[in-house]
Amino acid sequence: MKKSGTIRVGIGGWTFEPWRDHFYPGDLKQKDELYYASRKLKVIEVNGTYYSSQKPETFAKWAADVPDGFVFSLKASRFVTNRRVLAEAGESMQRFLTQGLSELGSRLGPILWQFAPTKKYDPDDFEAFLKLLPNTQDGLPLKHVVEVRHDSFKTPEFVAMLEKYGVAPVCAEHFDYPMIADVTADFVYTRLQKGSDEIRTCYAPGDLSAWAQRLEAWAQGSVPDDLPLIDPERKVKAEPRDVFAFMIHEGKINAPFGAIALQEEVAQ
Repeated sequence: MKKSGTIRVGIGGWTFEPWRDHFYPGDLKQKDELYYASRKLKVIEVNGTYYSSQKPETFAKWAADVPDGFVFSLKASRFVTNRRVLAEAGESMQRFLTQGLSELGSRLGPILWQFAPTKKYDPDDFEAFLKLLPNTQDGLPLKHVVEVRHDSFKTPEFVAMLEKYGVAPVCAEHFDYPMIADVTADFVYTRLQKGSDEIRTCYAPGDLSAWAQRLEAWAQGSVPDDLPLIDPERKVKAEPRDVFAFMIHEGKINAPFGAIALQEEVAQ
């Protein structure tokens, strides 16, 4: 058995005008930005899939542009998660999952289902949603992660529900949204959103080191001892886990440099 899972640190998207002649070299063509970014980072969270569908050829092109070992996290369609009754999301979910994302093959990482900050915890309806999530698509294994952003989800019952279905929560470091650092799946997904545009690496060196230690703890199968848990009495199986971490701060001008610096801290 591996002693540690793989830690991948990345950013949200790769098309951002302020990154040109900043993160991207001034002479780099826009069509080559994904190629460049995927060789500096290990994962990218795709936001465009939240707003609109893509063509199978688009996913295939993305897969061809990136090196072995690189993965994409896809933010699922808003038409699935932005609805009053989640139990009725089946048709929209299938439309999202069958648009061609399996063209990514081994480059497909977790699928992020993001909910509005106003969405409150309804146990029956949320469990009905989790039951809709498939384990595979076109023979490709799927990993699911949910980002809930209302304090009503901060209950041990919700944590136990996620564990039952093998779904991970986003561990969000955010100024307003709740942090759910409980481990409920065979991977961990965190979004670091307190970075500053005034700092070249988004987070100060000491804060980067603290997060590096947390990512390493998760990867080795333990739980960081300095993050609050919704259910601290719950036992978590000690086994290596893959970890996905994203620098997604307000202005995001320095997000790539922060991600690179954090990746260097964990030395993977």
